[in-house]
Amino acid sequence: MSLRVGELGFLKELAGRFQIPAPEFVVEPVAQSIVKDRLEKWGSGIIKPDVLTGKRGKAGVIRTVTDYREAVRMLKQVAATEVSGQQPRTAYMVQAVPADMEVFSAITYSSRTLGPTMTISLQGGMDIESVGEAGKVSIPVGIFRGLNAYEASEALSHLGMEGQLNAKLARALVGQWDMFSSTGMLSCEINPWRVTHDGGVYACDFKATFDGNNRKSHDLGIRWPEYPTNETSFEEEMKAWATSSYQGQAHVSDLGGKKILPILFGGGASTIIIETLNQLGGDPIFLSDFGGNPPYDRMKQTAAICFKHHLARASLLLILGGKANNTRIDVTFAAIGDALQEWVDENGPLQIPVVVGRGGPGLVQGFGHLKKTLDNLGMPYVFFGPDSPITMVAAYAAELASLVADIESPEEQENVAS
Repeated sequence: MSLRVGELGFLKELAGRFQIPAPEFVVEPVAQSIVKDRLEKWGSGIIKPDVLTGKRGKAGVIRTVTDYREAVRMLKQVAATEVSGQQPRTAYMVQAVPADMEVFSAITYSSRTLGPTMTISLQGGMDIESVGEAGKVSIPVGIFRGLNAYEASEALSHLGMEGQLNAKLARALVGQWDMFSSTGMLSCEINPWRVTHDGGVYACDFKATFDGNNRKSHDLGIRWPEYPTNETSFEEEMKAWATSSYQGQAHVSDLGGKKILPILFGGGASTIIIETLNQLGGDPIFLSDFGGNPPYDRMKQTAAICFKHHLARASLLLILGGKANNTRIDVTFAAIGDALQEWVDENGPLQIPVVVGRGGPGLVQGFGHLKKTLDNLGMPYVFFGPDSPITMVAAYAAELASLVADIESPEEQENVAS
């Protein structure tokens, strides 16, 4: 299960811990006298909603203030303003940092390198999506070796930044990597780093996603706040099921896709698979992580919930994960096959293709059970073994799903799938 953290969580819990330079801040509710003192010290402040969605600036809910009376009023108003369909948890005011330059940096897991990559651009800010490849540098980072200041400095030099500012920002980027690797994050973005005229560097906006299955994310001793959410009924049911037992993961995040129903295993592998599907037009319906060696009943009910909410409209069923160390493939595949059989018994025949890729203990027996079920149901299928990269399997599934989705006739869909 993934956990998202925004700028306020970063300012309160992470910036100081990892010595990442960041502006001062206050959080609503806050005394009027404190707001007045801060604005007299800062000159001006920026009021933002504490909400886990992007594009807050373009939504018009980020306000610059200089008068403390206006600031107190705006803090209450922004805290009550819905942003992209989400209700903020609160609002906060950060120190305004006059900048001569804005820098973007992000760390994500790359499907190309199958490991973390840091991307840097000297054209940070709200329009980072429009920056071309020539304005960015990506550094593959070894998970055991990590990122050092020399590598970060080389990347900044490639973009045209030299001198003391290069050295200062390189150290800050190493701090970002240390935070990423020490806390079990799946992704981490600072946009922008604001660089002042005197060479100061401040992390002025932040968002990150933690891997809830990574022990590091639980060892921080941080009690993260809960945010108002717009969860779908599928997410709500799966969350309730996930908390009913500690045997195995049962975590999903609805993506709104229309083609591929993904039964995925392994947090990092799941993220890479979904990224590949999205890039290649696979249009996955949700993100899932069902590893952790779930027992038969646990896996069967997990699959049954997925099928109940989404199987009828899917173009392809994808069952995919890396090579497992502890998860019993025979148990999980038997459970998935039985849940699929029960869904068809209740809802009628289904002719979508099934793409399967896995490796680990009990693989042959698991393939055998799943094959028997699919043959009985008359559903076309393709199996990939542990030597097939998960990105290749995901690419195959994306192409096949697109072919099936573009054909309206059930007979033609069955022929293409076969």
